[in-house]
Amino acid sequence: MRNRFPFFSPSSYGAGWPSSKRITIGASTVAALLAIAVVVALLTGGGNDHRAQETAAPTPTSSPSHSEAAPKPSSGSGAVSHAPQIAEPIAYATAAAKMLWSYDTRTTNRDQQLAGMRAWMTTETTYADWASVSGQVPDPVLWSRMADQDQHATASVTEGHYPSAFKQALADDPSAITKAYIYVVTVNGKQQIAWTKGGGGAEERAVTLAVQCRPNHDCTLAAIAPSVTQ
Repeated sequence: MRNRFPFFSPSSYGAGWPSSKRITIGASTVAALLAIAVVVALLTGGGNDHRAQETAAPTPTSSPSHSEAAPKPSSGSGAVSHAPQIAEPIAYATAAAKMLWSYDTRTTNRDQQLAGMRAWMTTETTYADWASVSGQVPDPVLWSRMADQDQHATASVTEGHYPSAFKQALADDPSAITKAYIYVVTVNGKQQIAWTKGGGGAEERAVTLAVQCRPNHDCTLAAIAPSVTQ
């Protein structure tokens, strides 16, 4: 029997929601990210398909907020993992994806979830698209319903890579990356979800992230990028 309680997986990136509700980056931001990001990949050498297994709980019909304000620093980050000190784009992106796919409503409230995610973001406002990241967190009512059922999730990463479109753009204009040092990385993995009374399920995950990795600095998260997953 399928569980009746609300199911949510942060960073499902709109799977199961109307396409008009999904978070996307503005056209100008997308162009800038791709133009700049594609270049960085070579310098360093270096649609989301979510198929739920039969044990997974139903996807909520509510859509996330598209313009979540920055959380208050005092709210803490609960169980959200801390951003690692990593200077390599793919390694940072895989860590960020794992963070985005993990949550624990038993120990973390919604404000803490947002604060923890915010700590991974670049502080360069020109390139930070906080709305694309915060928009993956459900609204307060849905988060509360999830918490009522002790819903939580862990994640594992299979692999991360530069999409072919990013690599081609970088090859076409290698100098473009030096403006913002933003890399586009697609990450694949799996999310394990559990809730009260033994409920649980698993889903495959895929997300494309834009990460900023300036020379001699640790990487930071810039945005959830468009669906460039090849």
